Amino acid sequence: MIQPHDTILFQGDSITNAFRKPEEVSNAYQLGAGYALLIASQLLLQRPGDHLAFHNRGVSGDTLERMATRWPADCLALQPTIISILIGVNDTLSATSLGQFVPRYRKLLSETRAALPGVRFIVGEPFVLPCGIIKPAHIADMEHRRPLVRQVADEFGARFVPYHAAFAAAQQQAPPDYWAFDGVHPTAAGFALMARTWLDAVSGR
Repeated sequence: MIQPHDTILFQGDSITNAFRKPEEVSNAYQLGAGYALLIASQLLLQRPGDHLAFHNRGVSGDTLERMATRWPADCLALQPTIISILIGVNDTLSATSLGQFVPRYRKLLSETRAALPGVRFIVGEPFVLPCGIIKPAHIADMEHRRPLVRQVADEFGARFVPYHAAFAAAQQQAPPDYWAFDGVHPTAAGFALMARTWLDAVSGR
């Protein structure tokens, strides 16, 4: 899926942001301390002659609607050829209507494809883990929200990254807070699991 000279943009909320520092010169700091950095570092190490470029524009606290308001500057202006999106946990935490979620997601991808013909999408499965700040109502909401994200991914021919499934399997090896200390934000192990899951999904493994 990833071709030479691709520009790959990671978009989302605090899980993607991971304390990125846009003012820094080094792209390592600009990519944050999470899964985006781990993915980019592996691909850059493996493919030094492919001239790949990576951007992280995750913003802490973003819902889908908030992310869409900054899309012109934080996505379209960067002219990415691949956009990796992970959004939805703040919609769950703030109880955003499920009825509004899919139309907004579909509208965002449709407008992006119109502005950037040929763009390829990677859609991450939103997740919460049963620990920390996560309540039964959040888990129930996410149970309904996750299939909707998969539906949108299928409609747009996006590569789907099954984060929830990966974390569910991982909890057979260690408790939830080993992977996400508060049920939302991954630990070092959780970010490593996300990076591996993303790379496997994108490579077709």
